[in-house]
Amino acid sequence: MKRVRYTKFTGDLASSFGLEDLMQALSDFLLDSGFNDPMSRFQEFDGDQTMENLREAIRQALDSGELFDDEAQEKYEALSEEQVEELIDQIIQKMQEQNFINAEMPQQGQGEQGDGDGDARFEVTDKGMDFLGYKALRELLGPLGKSNLGRHDTRHEAAGVETNGSSKLYEFGDTLNLDITATLSSVFAREGLATAIEGEEHAPLNIYHSDIHVHQSDYQSSCATVVLLDCSHSMILYGEDRFTPAKRVAMALSHLIRTQFPGDTLNLVLFHDTAEEIPVSQLSRVKVGPHYTNTREGLRMAQRILARQNKDMKQIVMITDGKPSALTLPDGRIYKNAFGLDPLVISETLEEVSRCKRSNIMINTFMLASDFSLVQFVQQVSAMCRGKAYFTTPENLGNYLLMDFMSRRMKTVH
Repeated sequence: MKRVRYTKFTGDLASSFGLEDLMQALSDFLLDSGFNDPMSRFQEFDGDQTMENLREAIRQALDSGELFDDEAQEKYEALSEEQVEELIDQIIQKMQEQNFINAEMPQQGQGEQGDGDGDARFEVTDKGMDFLGYKALRELLGPLGKSNLGRHDTRHEAAGVETNGSSKLYEFGDTLNLDITATLSSVFAREGLATAIEGEEHAPLNIYHSDIHVHQSDYQSSCATVVLLDCSHSMILYGEDRFTPAKRVAMALSHLIRTQFPGDTLNLVLFHDTAEEIPVSQLSRVKVGPHYTNTREGLRMAQRILARQNKDMKQIVMITDGKPSALTLPDGRIYKNAFGLDPLVISETLEEVSRCKRSNIMINTFMLASDFSLVQFVQQVSAMCRGKAYFTTPENLGNYLLMDFMSRRMKTVH
């Protein structure tokens, strides 16, 4: 008789930890915004997404001891330099096979693209970005004590599939989600219960249009959101990185909308000297750009995007740390003035806010600074456009933004 002997599967070191844990360990490197943080272990790479930098970042993550258990860590420390290089090659191969990164030459997009030295590069895939967004969302929702989120409930009622326990007479256009009990009760009330019990054996019941009842359901609205993300140079000045936390929040919001509010849309617009729309999948490669803040151009682009959306609710979420300091003139030139509140820039920007109000677009502003001129401007925006203003920091930006987003989704829509 043939015998089979089972032994413990030890595997190789590349299989002794999950790639999700590695992606989390590399998140600061993958989402670098150009901030020179002396405390970051990836500070020396300057955020350049070359394959050589990726290899060194993986090496530092392995050396940190955060990925392996005690037994695997001992095996790793016993490896020679050549074996470590082979291990890193295996890990990169697994990351490509599982579609976390793409080692092909990336397409031209936002952010710096290196100095043109021809080094092999990589980019984070949509799957990798979605995972980082999921992890960011979990971390941000943890302190809130909320993990089970519904869709946007409103005070309106309609005939649909998800019922709330009540019934209504059928009206033309309603979903025919028939309430059998209420319908038959209406028939018996009109013809008498004896008709159904004592009548002829196969006599049909006469059901009229006025008898038909359908289940009542809550009307759930959809929302179009544009995140206006300030990427002017001030977002990494003054000794702190304000841009990377903003990127994490944008990714978390994208994951939340995709998984919990599938009828919603999210678009991302960067504004600095000018403004441009980028896909969320390209967010990891974005770095801070020119020095000025063209808020008006960002609002104009957001309005064009929202005008194409057929949604019940439309909103702009603006994350900024500075007052408007630039303006696109009719001839295409950029007018700039970083000193104080320039009357021309402010008046044109507030006129764009008025257009948002006339289009029923809500603007909620999350401010990462509290200087007097910025406070003045944001107070005017909030007063004009029935929005809210939040003074926050990079550390609690995510909690403020997600709490605001979810609370407004659960409130009634008027």
